[in-house]
Amino acid sequence: MFKEFSIENKAIGTNHKPFIIAEVAQSHDGNLNIAHSFIDLCANAGADAIKFQTHIASEESTINDEWRIKFTHYDESRYEYWKRMEFSKEEWKGLIEHCKEKDIIFLSTPFSEAAVDLLEDLGIGAWKLASGELSNIRLIDYIIKTGKPILISSGMSPWEEIDDVIERVKKSNNAFALFQCNSSYPTPVEKIGLNIITEMLHKYNVPIGLSDHSATIFSPLAAISLGASIVEVHVTFHGSAFGPDVPASLNPDELVRLVEGAKYIHTAKMNPIDKDQEAIEMQKMRTLFTRSMVAAKDLKKNHVITANDIDYKKPGGGISAKDESMVIGKELLIDIPRSEKINWENIK
Repeated sequence: MFKEFSIENKAIGTNHKPFIIAEVAQSHDGNLNIAHSFIDLCANAGADAIKFQTHIASEESTINDEWRIKFTHYDESRYEYWKRMEFSKEEWKGLIEHCKEKDIIFLSTPFSEAAVDLLEDLGIGAWKLASGELSNIRLIDYIIKTGKPILISSGMSPWEEIDDVIERVKKSNNAFALFQCNSSYPTPVEKIGLNIITEMLHKYNVPIGLSDHSATIFSPLAAISLGASIVEVHVTFHGSAFGPDVPASLNPDELVRLVEGAKYIHTAKMNPIDKDQEAIEMQKMRTLFTRSMVAAKDLKKNHVITANDIDYKKPGGGISAKDESMVIGKELLIDIPRSEKINWENIK
């Protein structure tokens, strides 16, 4: 049976409206006011949740932590950058309270056990497990012990590693969802891996999502069409803003369009139609747009009908082209002027 679950009373599963997570990550650049502004942006756009990242530099990194790409002119080392991204417990509490005021779910990815403790004390409703942490068994077990739902990203992991994590989580009572993800920022269309959505749905029978870094609304909407129950996208105020995630982010207008598109696709999927019943309901229009058999020229009574005697013109409702073979060779019972219908009662 497909395992659905809820985060703070918002259901996640194929029968429910797609759950949209707007990912801020470090786009606040350590500025608390900007972090609060992101809450307003994401809530006003209609996202279900906003997600931050909780970094405690001394707990997750060393001073030797190397830059993947050095994008900042302010921080001498990656450790210093993580340090600058930290918020205090009271600051996180203020962000959470702001989310409650705006009716948007607060989520944050922990990158250490200390970060888990901090967020757990603040009453977070679910966990996001980052792609780079799937081999961090100690952190995974620590998160599992909370008993809360886990959203698992798979960006840098092979199937074997994903299977190991899934088996580990399944042994607990934690609900979970799994995300297809590519950790390239931005992700080119050839690397999005929409096929993995279908593979994961068949393989794990749990809510599947797409954690997207394409900076478009196309890939998350395509994922929803394929059965994704949850999508996560990075957000930015503007494409020229500062930050490592900006090239992989949606702007406010794009986030609004994503939310609208997700609702549209879900409504369409939840309202399947019966093609035969649809044809019955459209019969009046069908008559207007289909064609009936008519005389291609003036035909006299007792004339034996040939293919050259027949044409087809609107409206429908008479003999259709598919029945032509049943008419050819028949004798007319009456005169039929050019372009007049040939009806069954006119032939023998």
